[in-house]
Amino acid sequence: MDFFRIEGGRRLSGRTRIEGAKNAALPLMATCLLTDQPVTLRNIKPLADIANMGRLLAEMGVDVKPAASGVSLQSMDENRVHARYDIVRTMRASICVLGPMLARRRRAIVSMPGGCAFGHRPVDLHLRGLEALGAKIELRGGDIIASADRLKGDTVFLGGPFGSTVLGTANVMSAATLAKGRTVIECAACEPEIVELANMLNAMGARIQGAGSPRLVIDGVDELGGIDHVVMPDRIVAGTYAVAAAITNGDVTLDDFPYDALLATIQHFREIGVHVDRVSGDDPMRCTVRVTSERNLKPTTITTQPHPGFPTDLQAQMMALVCVAEGNSVITEKIYPERFMHVAELMRMGAQLYRQGSTVVVAGGHKLIGAPVMASDLRASASLVLAGLAAEGETIVNRVYHLDRGYHRMEETLNALGARVERLKEEKPSAAEGETASRGAGMSAAAPQFMQDDR
Repeated sequence: MDFFRIEGGRRLSGRTRIEGAKNAALPLMATCLLTDQPVTLRNIKPLADIANMGRLLAEMGVDVKPAASGVSLQSMDENRVHARYDIVRTMRASICVLGPMLARRRRAIVSMPGGCAFGHRPVDLHLRGLEALGAKIELRGGDIIASADRLKGDTVFLGGPFGSTVLGTANVMSAATLAKGRTVIECAACEPEIVELANMLNAMGARIQGAGSPRLVIDGVDELGGIDHVVMPDRIVAGTYAVAAAITNGDVTLDDFPYDALLATIQHFREIGVHVDRVSGDDPMRCTVRVTSERNLKPTTITTQPHPGFPTDLQAQMMALVCVAEGNSVITEKIYPERFMHVAELMRMGAQLYRQGSTVVVAGGHKLIGAPVMASDLRASASLVLAGLAAEGETIVNRVYHLDRGYHRMEETLNALGARVERLKEEKPSAAEGETASRGAGMSAAAPQFMQDDR
């Protein structure tokens, strides 16, 4: 199992380009199930989640081939409708195949999805939306079994206790493109990834209006065609590397920066003393910015919200940043109230954090000290790496396979900017060592067995 060894205290400077958006690419990949024509997606990195979605689609009868800076997909066998647990459990976005497969193949069997473990995230809104379009839904043995002769347009409300559902909106919108008649989705997700999906579906022949607003209107068509599409830059990766520049008091230029997708984050950066200045580029979703910061950062108050509010996927990274700001910051998580698995690990590094329910008070101004920490999910992993960049001494971040789900070779990107991050592998203990380790299992998370050349 890989881990990072980080030498903290190095100021980042230089230039890097933001990779394509994983959270946009996964539902875009699933659109190949809506047509028998080729779908080519470019600006995609070979992330773990992208590879897993490719494996899943291959099992669904899709011919999956590499393309220049991306992937080519073509549905070949429409009789294969079972998305098995073995693949689906690796990521929550696997549920995106449900709507497209049901719409074109009339039947879909999809195992309940997995993904990062930071709270209960039911798929009932997905199912309720598809049922409104005429699907028959059964739950059997951990599988969602959906069937319909042809979906029929209707009005669907997708609001939930923590706001609208992004993947649910993607699923129902995709399914509605081939439904008979008009579908209206109320309380639709407004995230840029939904706009991206709607724009691509329209280019394939769909008729979708209102993308980016809470009300989508979809007039069904009989068929969709193929497409060659360039995926939007990843706003969460962009925000993460902006924090990396700020937390090291660096000077970093970011190309393909999706400025318009990060307005709430940029506003909080301003409050903290981080400057994100547009350098060039007419497209506000693909411009070049320079990220610098004031020497003494200030506190802020953050509440995560559905887009265009502050994104939950940047909450952990921003918490690492305000740990080194002067004064008390308050962070409230309104999307996933249990998404605080990084708190205990940041405290191991000297952060002064006080949690009460869905709110964490950060007493800033204390030095972060390198320590062994354990990554628990994708964005929590990123926050620990960022903290390690700013910490005094050496930080060991274990289980960085979480990072590989959403960041392409993060250590190489950071090292190119002046960081010192090594990716190493744990040494597998011998049988005798394993027996000793099992008796002292309580220490294993903090002190894994490292390779002999580790310090």
